[in-house]
Amino acid sequence: LWSAANMTGVLKTCLLGALALSFLLSGAEAQCDNVNIITTWPGNYQAEFTATATSAINGLELELEFSSPPETVDFYQGQVTMVDDTHYILSSDFITANVGDEISFDFQVVYTGATPLVVHEVLNGQVICDSVFTTPSPMQNPCAETGMSPYDYAQVLCMSYLFYEAQRSGKLPADQRVTWRFDSALDDGSDVGHDLTGGYYDAGDHVKFGFPMAYTATVLAWGLIDFEEGHQSADQLEYGKAAVKWATDYFLKAHTAKDELYGQVGAGGPDHAFWGRPEDMTMERPSYKIDDGHPGSDLAGETAAALAAASIVFKSSDSAYSEEMLSVAKELYDFADAHRDIYTNAITDATAYYNSWSGYGDELAWAALWLARATGDDTYLTRARGHWDEFDYTGSEVVQFSWDDKRAAVFGLFYMLDGGDEYKNAFVSFLDWVKNDAPYTPEGLVFLDAWGANRHAANVAYLALYAAKLGLDAEENREWAKGQIGQLLGDNPKYQSFVVGYGVNPPEKPHHRSRYTH
Repeated sequence: LWSAANMTGVLKTCLLGALALSFLLSGAEAQCDNVNIITTWPGNYQAEFTATATSAINGLELELEFSSPPETVDFYQGQVTMVDDTHYILSSDFITANVGDEISFDFQVVYTGATPLVVHEVLNGQVICDSVFTTPSPMQNPCAETGMSPYDYAQVLCMSYLFYEAQRSGKLPADQRVTWRFDSALDDGSDVGHDLTGGYYDAGDHVKFGFPMAYTATVLAWGLIDFEEGHQSADQLEYGKAAVKWATDYFLKAHTAKDELYGQVGAGGPDHAFWGRPEDMTMERPSYKIDDGHPGSDLAGETAAALAAASIVFKSSDSAYSEEMLSVAKELYDFADAHRDIYTNAITDATAYYNSWSGYGDELAWAALWLARATGDDTYLTRARGHWDEFDYTGSEVVQFSWDDKRAAVFGLFYMLDGGDEYKNAFVSFLDWVKNDAPYTPEGLVFLDAWGANRHAANVAYLALYAAKLGLDAEENREWAKGQIGQLLGDNPKYQSFVVGYGVNPPEKPHHRSRYTH
């Protein structure tokens, strides 16, 4: 039970996580290279067709086959004939060309559901594109059942890490297990002359928001550090380290100079207007940064925390990488502390998506505490105490542990490193409130926020397990956390799992652009 409970601890944000599993699809699907989607809006795209005439053309007839049925196809330079659900003919008496001339025109596709991609073309009787296309088939789930009961924590942990592989941006590795994802966003950072490829896409979208990504990396690393035994028991330690490293490799790239950190790639508006795979993105992806003239203490502090925590994870297996991360973490923390402001004043595009409502005080202490743990240098603990006194973390109500507000976790990590009653009492008080006074659903799930209720429950369940490990109301906290994770895996009146691909009647339509265009 203890090992199983340890494993539930690392579910934390991962329970956002296994969403892709029952929908993991394989099968080759590629748009013809000469069709470029130039504009998208919900249920529509406008594309440019280009081709070189290999024979004289006196009037165009272009047969198009789509990967899924469009509702309509519009061609303003001629006529459109629907052959069947996926085959259309575009014709025009006015388009002519000599051998070697380039033919170019636009057309519009209206659709619902999956994006219809052009996969086969016949131009005036000659096949000019025959993209390999097969109907997607279910991909074998690489996360096998282990027989653990009442819930297979090991399988769910595996599925959670698999989710992060579905979120990868950049050039994918040879051991990528989510085989319907391919290389994407390989030009990220080119607008500013830096390589900002890699990292993770956000949720079901394609912006790389550095602030929540850094929080994710910190908490993933925390689970690997303090619940290593559970990871080893589930055979997930290496997958967990790979998930952390995919983020930290990106953070090291994003730290382009002293007091300079790129904290976002992609703009929220154009990204959210595109419903398609990251492999098919054509919109501009601007890069946004903080620096000493436009600081962001929350972003820099959280990134410092992520790198410091990750340096502990890799200290024994890759000491050079660990030292590199720790060096950058120190510099970013000093940057965060010396040049203070919330990051959304510099990266204004993030305001509508990941505004730092709690301010930057929690991230300053969080970064200092992780540096204290990673280095053993009491100077950082002293600085963390200074932040505690300055920002009065218990002065306002603490109601969650999230990408925005880390105060509850600061209480726990402070107690672990310092042992002072002030920090212990704050941590115990928060958990007592969660267990006894916070709102609950009728089924028994703690309900801390309507936006992502399950992840909030999983996050505080992790803190309860961490408190149990520290010897704080150990049995009560462990049982309460086990009950919350049980709620998410099927211990509810409907016996319903809330993890896609796991258990009874799991969700079937996750919000995830990469998935729905297969």
